[in-house]
Amino acid sequence: MSAPTAGAGAVTGKATGLGAGRHVAAGERPASTVTSVHELTTADGAAVRGVLATVPDARTVVVLMHPRQDLTHHPLVPALLAAGAAVWTQHTRSVNNDLTLVHEQALLDVAAGIAFLRERGFEAVVALGHSGGGTLFAYYLEQAALPGPGRIARTPGGRPTKLGDAAMPVTDGVVFLAPHPGQGRLLLGCIDPSVADERDPLAAVPELDAFDPRNGFAEPPASSSYDEEFLARYRAAQRDRVARIDARARELLARTADARAVHEKTGAAADRRRALTPHILTVFRTDADPRTVDLSLDPSERPYGSLFGARPDLINYGHVGFGRLVTPEAWLSTWSGLSSQADFVRCAPGVTVPTLFVELTGDQAAFPADSRRMTDVLGAADLTRVAVRGTHFGGAIAPGEPTGNQLAADEIGRWLADRYALAPPPPG
Repeated sequence: MSAPTAGAGAVTGKATGLGAGRHVAAGERPASTVTSVHELTTADGAAVRGVLATVPDARTVVVLMHPRQDLTHHPLVPALLAAGAAVWTQHTRSVNNDLTLVHEQALLDVAAGIAFLRERGFEAVVALGHSGGGTLFAYYLEQAALPGPGRIARTPGGRPTKLGDAAMPVTDGVVFLAPHPGQGRLLLGCIDPSVADERDPLAAVPELDAFDPRNGFAEPPASSSYDEEFLARYRAAQRDRVARIDARARELLARTADARAVHEKTGAAADRRRALTPHILTVFRTDADPRTVDLSLDPSERPYGSLFGARPDLINYGHVGFGRLVTPEAWLSTWSGLSSQADFVRCAPGVTVPTLFVELTGDQAAFPADSRRMTDVLGAADLTRVAVRGTHFGGAIAPGEPTGNQLAADEIGRWLADRYALAPPPPG
């Protein structure tokens, strides 16, 4: 498979800011690429948009989606096109917005895109899930393979999913690129259990503070060192905090349901206002996974730091992080590691289409033990697992090396060529 052009996949800018290194640039698309934009309507009436990029004679299309990110310019798009595949990049209805992201609705968004591509006449439709897109597609494929009555009927917050009545075409294959265990499982590992008051971003229980030197933290760039007793208390306290937020979310949903029931009886505008009033959860400090600062834990080739940058001890207190502002419904469906159904390991046995799992050896979101747990339970008889050097977003581990995106693109291109019809390379 042709790699991105020179410079593609390189980290842009100087790696000096707290969040440096997250943006990885894409290369140039083949000159023969034709691009079109499409608006689709989902089974429950939502509008979603996608971009179809294709090259002459492309008969296989690769679908890139993420539950909350715009992947139109994903670094792998040029390489996939150069390999002879068309590429469909689609938004969900919650693009760039964690506030109302309900995974069960996102599955309906995926279904609309897959159905559109089937109608376009492609011989093969292959899903490619990077990061959180991996669990999105694992959840989709698990549910799509079930008969309608067997699909999940209600969200964790109690809303009807409408999955049972939706057409959910199964793809012909799936590529998982650096998938993490799911948004909820990811947050369960990095939420700060030392938060003493959910109303105070600075309130802390010192005995549970991963960034307190008394507990094993070392000033970066030195690696911290936590003992097993602290880590056991820490992980248990993380679950306890998520359980408390779950309980609060359910309490707020029950309050809304009660207000709705009152309005149905009275029809009064004041009761309608109470039923419509949103309840928003603010979740402080969600960048505190000990593995990001203690590199001896589940060791790998990952650099020091988290997905958000090289100083989790500082970033944890800023406004950037997972699930920081969400509705109760979105919290339970997406961000709760105890309640969300969008859990890769839970869904993986239902993924039976040909599967390629690409692990990045410097991943700061999916650690080696996570990847083993995920691949061990995948249901595909045709399962290929490979590991390439690179960081979570596809950057290079060391200066001068090929990027993770380039190495992954080569593996994906070979895997696609072995199974699906690809367009011939352009002449010359």
